[in-house]
Amino acid sequence: MELSLQVQRPFSYQAVFNHTTDCFKIKPFPGSFPFARTKLFTPWRSECPPIRLLHRVTASAADFSKRRQRRLSNSSSKGPAPKGFIPKKQVRTSTQRRDRKNIVEKDDSNIPPSSESVEPNKTEIESNIALEEESTIDLYQKNEVDEGEKEEPKEDIPSGGEELAFGQSNPNVETGRISKSHEDIAGLQKKETILTNDIVNTSRDVASEEKYLHVTETDDSVTIKDESLLSDEKIIEDASLKLKLEVEANLHKQEIEDLAEENLLRGKFFFVYPQIVKADEDIDVFFNRSFSTLNNEPDVLIMGAFNDWRWRSFTLRLNKTHLKGDWWSCQIHVPKEAYKMDFVFFNGQNVYDNNDRKDFCIPVEDGMDVFEFEDFLLEQKRKELEKLAKEKAEKERQEEEQRRIEAEKAASKAERAQARMETDGRREILQQLMKKAVRSVDNIWFIEPNEFKGVDKVKLHYNKSSGPLANANELWIHGGHNNWSDGLTIVEKLAKSKREGGDWWYAEFVIPDRALVLDWVFANGPPKFATMYDNNNYQDFHSIVPKSNPEDLYWVEEEHQIYRKLQEERKLREEAISAKAERTLKRFLLSQKHIVYTEPLDVHAGSTVTVIYNPANTPLNGKPEIWFSCSFNRWTHRMGPLPPQRMLPADNGSHVKATVKVPLDAYMMDFVFSEREDGGIFDNKGGMDYHIPVFGGIVKEPPMNIVHIAVEMAPIAKVGGLGDVVTSLSRAVQDLNHNVDIILPKYDCLNHSHVKDLHYQRSYSWGGTEIKVWCGKVEGLSVYFLESQNRFFSTGCVYGCGNDAERFGFFCHAALEFLHQGGFHPDIIHCHDWSSAPVAWLFKDHYMHYGPSKTRVVFTIHNLEFGVHFIGKAMAYADKATTVSPTYSKEVAGNPVVAPHLHKFHGILNGIDLDIWDPYNDKFIPISYTSENVVEGKRAAKEALQQRLGLKKSDLPLVGIITRLTHQKGIHLIKHAIWRTLECNGQVVLLGSAPDPRIQNDFVNLANQLHSSHGDCAHLCLTYDEPLSHLIYAGADFILVPSIFEPCGLTQLTAMRYGSIPVVRKTGGLYDTVFDVDHDKARAEAQGLEPNGFSFDGADSAGVNYALSRAISASYDNRDWFYSLCKRVMEQDWSWNRPALDYMELYHAARKY
Repeated sequence: MELSLQVQRPFSYQAVFNHTTDCFKIKPFPGSFPFARTKLFTPWRSECPPIRLLHRVTASAADFSKRRQRRLSNSSSKGPAPKGFIPKKQVRTSTQRRDRKNIVEKDDSNIPPSSESVEPNKTEIESNIALEEESTIDLYQKNEVDEGEKEEPKEDIPSGGEELAFGQSNPNVETGRISKSHEDIAGLQKKETILTNDIVNTSRDVASEEKYLHVTETDDSVTIKDESLLSDEKIIEDASLKLKLEVEANLHKQEIEDLAEENLLRGKFFFVYPQIVKADEDIDVFFNRSFSTLNNEPDVLIMGAFNDWRWRSFTLRLNKTHLKGDWWSCQIHVPKEAYKMDFVFFNGQNVYDNNDRKDFCIPVEDGMDVFEFEDFLLEQKRKELEKLAKEKAEKERQEEEQRRIEAEKAASKAERAQARMETDGRREILQQLMKKAVRSVDNIWFIEPNEFKGVDKVKLHYNKSSGPLANANELWIHGGHNNWSDGLTIVEKLAKSKREGGDWWYAEFVIPDRALVLDWVFANGPPKFATMYDNNNYQDFHSIVPKSNPEDLYWVEEEHQIYRKLQEERKLREEAISAKAERTLKRFLLSQKHIVYTEPLDVHAGSTVTVIYNPANTPLNGKPEIWFSCSFNRWTHRMGPLPPQRMLPADNGSHVKATVKVPLDAYMMDFVFSEREDGGIFDNKGGMDYHIPVFGGIVKEPPMNIVHIAVEMAPIAKVGGLGDVVTSLSRAVQDLNHNVDIILPKYDCLNHSHVKDLHYQRSYSWGGTEIKVWCGKVEGLSVYFLESQNRFFSTGCVYGCGNDAERFGFFCHAALEFLHQGGFHPDIIHCHDWSSAPVAWLFKDHYMHYGPSKTRVVFTIHNLEFGVHFIGKAMAYADKATTVSPTYSKEVAGNPVVAPHLHKFHGILNGIDLDIWDPYNDKFIPISYTSENVVEGKRAAKEALQQRLGLKKSDLPLVGIITRLTHQKGIHLIKHAIWRTLECNGQVVLLGSAPDPRIQNDFVNLANQLHSSHGDCAHLCLTYDEPLSHLIYAGADFILVPSIFEPCGLTQLTAMRYGSIPVVRKTGGLYDTVFDVDHDKARAEAQGLEPNGFSFDGADSAGVNYALSRAISASYDNRDWFYSLCKRVMEQDWSWNRPALDYMELYHAARKY
């Protein structure tokens, strides 16, 4: 092998090997030299001046390939050391290599990085050797070591690093102590001599194996040829490292001893090393037990933290040191965020040295300052909260997924059971039918061929002269199979047959697959056009399919098909509900767009949104400045309210805007507007505040606990609309993932068929009587029934007793006592009308201060005509009060019981129950329909209605009226509307009755008159008929509601659910829900809707004429537009979805106070 050593000019060999130089070492720079062996110049002299030497070592690849891989012996040799380069074997640990690497990188900035270039037959390594700083030229004291002196074998001591350059003094070491350090260094130098002897011995082993070195000198290089020696560049590197560490450790040790002695003399009982504490470094804490209150304690511990005890607390045990005095120590890592370290010493139990209760502290440099740390803590808190929120959200998601899976399993199980039940029913019917079915009937019909199966083509022959179709011009077969299980599946026209022996006709068709029995009738025309049938005397014709599939297999497939159909129908319902809920939410957002909206409309967590506000229609109209105050999560967000910001002019007119960053853990955005930064006049939506839901947040809104205390509930104890509201509102709020319970008297007249899992729960005493508590489920709601033993509710009715006020007052107090004794703490108690109005003041006077102090009371007025005294008192005590529509709340605002409390009085529309009023699942109408096939569905319903009531079968406009016949409902306008409809060539149907006998008789006379004069166009049914009401809603083109006053009104909402167009008088809830197609487009858009009906203002015949004439003309003049209007109103959501959102806003507003 050939090695070339390049010496950097102006150095020469004379400069290196001069008379003052006793030794020097040359070692390759650590890095890429896998095959070269380190060469060492053995010392002739003991002194070497510090110089820098650049060398290049060149190795021949050919020589490398010939050498043997062999470990060299470390055995000692007594012979003289040869001059030149001596190879030496050394074993290093990975820790030593890693420590050396760290020292080189950290402490020696003068060493350049190694570089390596590879050529076909040459490897070159260049390194810059700092003979002073890197200890590559070792220092020896000439007088301390003799050349021929023999040393006993000792462990190898690597050379040190920077500490060998004694030109740099340590300011912390006193002059008098330098001599001790020199003595320590001298000891290390002796060890270095031993190291040299080991190298010499190694060279003898090499010589014994006839290895040789050949050195050639040139001007700039020394070339070394080594044919087989193993490379080991790590020898001197490890020796230098070990020496460096020992020297460094000795210096640190000496410095610590000096500090300990100095602090001991000054009477200080603790110090740290290094004395300047820096962030993200380790420090040693020294504590003198003898000067402390812990002087007699066997254990010493330090307890501390950083940054005024707010960051990274620690408790560590101190250990006894070798220092003079009773010094104990431990090592502590200072975090990078620290600006101060706070600590005390103690014995691990109850004896402390805490600096006279002021604690000890040490400043930390190069870390955060106080303000940076405050920001850091806030950020850490934010991250922690986000992490917790994500974990909570993930847990909730998993729980929700598990609930969904369980619900899916339950629904699937129920659908399988229903499919099995339907299959069993069909099987029983079909088996009876198969027993009666035949293959032919003599002289009436027969099938060719005699043997056939599904998908076979057959001819059915029919003797026309055998039945009622003998004189028909055409013959058709209308057929199906398996008791018409799939409806009409065979429709064919019969042709004349040449068969003799009668008037024979035939039809060819394919037998339906899976058919067990064929079913058919003969007619004189195709479906929808036939007027005469031969249906075998109302029994239909039936024939066995002789070669059908096995019956058991058929029923297995039938059950599976029914099951799949049920699954598909359920999924369609769920999708429809979800889509409608989404439309409802959008309508909720758009309903306030004339005042405030966001861009984008859907606010998502983590996004930036712009809030656009129009003060023109608010209390801030005309104010020179508008300020925006915002927070999140119902004003409870961890960040608190954001600083108010002045809104800037927007692009559109009087609008102003502000931009907000939505946090990831937001589920609701809350804001109000004001005229000044510090307040002044506010627009807070009448005390409700503005709220916009946030989608995609990592936190869900926590559920609210609501309890309704009421005396009515549909369908188990329903008298009027109050019962519908209690049930429907509770279900809608529960569907929003809130907890709802209802407390109801246990009447002896309850409809128990609608109560599931009714069971006795417990008893309690109040008012001198025992009250039994029963619990059950009604329409999926938890209901508590209170059965008092004083028999107040064993009267066979809900209302109508002479002591109703006493009965219901007792119930209200008993309900509150039930909550109190049961430990219930609801967020909201909702009471209704005069019958449960006492709850408001009884709760505030007797129960609010005994536990449920955060509970709020909401009171709803359904009917202001009864119990005015009770209503007025409840209005005074309730936290929030409502009535059943915004317009009606304005109409009754002047009432003496309402006027003083307008600041907490709100109008919220009622909704309708979509499960009861659903044209897709309505058993009282001939065809199920949705908005997609509304025309076909309503046409079939109209025909069925006309047929049932004896009206002329025609496509004339049909006006329906479904109402109680009272003066409130505008009976004089109803009478006029009947005659006006007939004048406009329309049909009219009325369903209703009058509680007043005089009014009832008046309408009986009118009915008789109409039946005699317009019997084919008018029909009055003066009683209540539930199935007929469904048929009228579906079959009518228009539903008339001309009420004089109407708090809410459900008739017009139900009409739109069935695609019928409402014609109403503008009052109360009618005005809030019906938007005239000609006059209310802007008002509808403000509510996120499109126009949906016809309306009039007055209470006279002129107003009715105006609305009815426009409606009937529209149906005549533009049928396509009219059908699109029917589709539009069906798609509008008048369920309890939107009212439930409004009530939740009200509940949250109540909790603010």
